[in-house]
Amino acid sequence: MKTLLTIFLCLPFILFAQQKHPLTVDDLWAMKRVGSIDLSPDGKTIAFTVTAFNMDENKGNSDIYLINSDGTNLHPLKNSEKNETSPKFSADGKMIAYIIDDQIHTCKYDGTDDEQITDFYTGVDDFRWSHDGKKFLIISTVYPDCTSPDCNKKKDDDKNETKLNVRVLNHLMYRSWNRWLDDKRSHLFLFDAVLKEYYDLNYLMQNDVPPLDLGSENDFNFSPDDKEIAYTMNPNTTVATSTNNEVYVVNVADIKKDDKAPAKLISQSKGNDCQPVYSPDGKYIAFTSMTTPGHESDQAFLILYDRNTGKLKNITNSLDRSVSEIAWSPDSKKIYFTANNEVFNSIYQVDISTGKISVLLKDYSNTGLAVSADGNTIYFKQQRSTLPYEIFALNTKGGDAKQITYLNKDILANIEMIPMESFWCTGAAGKKVQSILIKPPFFDPSKKYPMIFLIHGGPQGHWEDDFHFRWNIEMFAAKGYVVVAPNPTGSTGYGQQFTNDVSRNWGGRPYEDLMKVYDYSIKNFNYIDAKNTFAAGASFGGYMINWIEGHTNRFNAMVSHDGVFNTESMWGTTEELWFPEWEFNGTPWQNRKLYDKWNPAKFIQNAKTPMLVVEGARDYRVPEDQAFQLFTSLQRLGVDSKFLYFPDEFHFVIKPQDARFWWNSVFDWFETHKK
Repeated sequence: MKTLLTIFLCLPFILFAQQKHPLTVDDLWAMKRVGSIDLSPDGKTIAFTVTAFNMDENKGNSDIYLINSDGTNLHPLKNSEKNETSPKFSADGKMIAYIIDDQIHTCKYDGTDDEQITDFYTGVDDFRWSHDGKKFLIISTVYPDCTSPDCNKKKDDDKNETKLNVRVLNHLMYRSWNRWLDDKRSHLFLFDAVLKEYYDLNYLMQNDVPPLDLGSENDFNFSPDDKEIAYTMNPNTTVATSTNNEVYVVNVADIKKDDKAPAKLISQSKGNDCQPVYSPDGKYIAFTSMTTPGHESDQAFLILYDRNTGKLKNITNSLDRSVSEIAWSPDSKKIYFTANNEVFNSIYQVDISTGKISVLLKDYSNTGLAVSADGNTIYFKQQRSTLPYEIFALNTKGGDAKQITYLNKDILANIEMIPMESFWCTGAAGKKVQSILIKPPFFDPSKKYPMIFLIHGGPQGHWEDDFHFRWNIEMFAAKGYVVVAPNPTGSTGYGQQFTNDVSRNWGGRPYEDLMKVYDYSIKNFNYIDAKNTFAAGASFGGYMINWIEGHTNRFNAMVSHDGVFNTESMWGTTEELWFPEWEFNGTPWQNRKLYDKWNPAKFIQNAKTPMLVVEGARDYRVPEDQAFQLFTSLQRLGVDSKFLYFPDEFHFVIKPQDARFWWNSVFDWFETHKK
């Protein structure tokens, strides 16, 4: 009787557990996504954006929410059918500025007294609010030879009215990621909200502020007294071959109407310098800096510029990690920053006087740092393999992070996901390689499961403990697969030398690492079905899938998404030439031997593994010709292959219905090739 009673009492919990289901594509797109966050000056209120998607309408909408910093009183500030973005508190804490319809508006905390502040013809892409509340720094995309809104409007009207459809090119680079650059450039404007005057700090310049790529989300700022402005720009004429972003400062008093503001260069490296942030006491500008020209994945150090002496000081020289985003402590004695750290994106602090560096929070993926005025708390976004971004708080003196928002609590409560594990094994040259392991929902160790082997892009990137809305590792596991996601040679978070060792060696050590991880997994995890293993990768991961195609038959089937197939022709069609020219040590005519050595097209005659090829027509990073050549080769060789071509997508598949089709096609491809 006692046994029966125990079963009866446990039954509701058993039934509740069974009501959970594996993660689905519709679950992914039903989840709300936290965007930018800002903290009120008194530290009591957090403003943040939330994007929700509608699968039927095939689009998303961004709204602005407020929540007390203790996690209470969550409510919308602005949630119309239009997109509201970029909330920022005024320095006096009385108002909130945001962007709607490409213009800046301000309102009170309850949403009332809404006022449109700007009426800029070319719109506002991003902005900063001065500390006195009277000025704004504005980013807008303009014709650089235009000196008025009327000029910009006339050029747009002339272009729209003509029946001629042609692009005339006379420079590099002429397109970026998913857009043609044409004749417009991104410029930095000072807007005087009292006088209603706009001042172009980059007057008549062909250079972009912020730079087209390799910059940060924090590339222009006012000094604490509003008398100076710092910004990031690449001064080179041919930016397609240059990573030389530089940091400049300009005195506000020197800014004149219809004139270029006299800017002073304060960075010295010929590598990538960006993200200038003033210390609260105004003594310093901190920014990140890479030393090697042309190397976009060089180590990023944290540099201090002394505004009085003009001297520069590297304060993270002792740390073998690349500094990502930075935030000052209110007393200007410490800087908090994030950095890739193994399979995490950790939060660090550095004491600027002693140079002492410590980890405040190692685990999970953390970003969006905002420090309270009393210096006791950092607010930030955190995600994990089982949790989309939510807002958290961390005491700067230590302790566990506290979750503030729970936007997807109800959806997650019904989904079965097993948290990430990781393992290490010996890779090429005796180096240790870390990999993420995800077990399928309702995992039974006595059963055998097929494996999906995921290869990340970059190649200077890494798989981390995150909830990715495109390549979601839990989603790959949801259909009953064990997921193994290695961080081979070239991955970030394991020291700069490990990252550097992929360059000029694409098909060498990274491939050896991957195969050693694969063999280790098959040997050591007896729940993996060695007869049913599959592989997928995008960008460099797609390159590696194409390389694997010509070098091993380990997998039942593979997916190559936007992958490099022909290294030489890719050089001629991609937009950022600094990347292939660094990775292959020059142009094809300067080093054709290396281009040929690591060219998957040279080995495609060995292809036997069924392959699903995926490409977006607007992908200008790894252009569509790569997929055409790959698919044509597979078809001519008689290899089982299929081609998904998305005319409206680019390097990423971002539309809800396209993403659902992508996921279903990938799983169908694997299911079709199970033994």
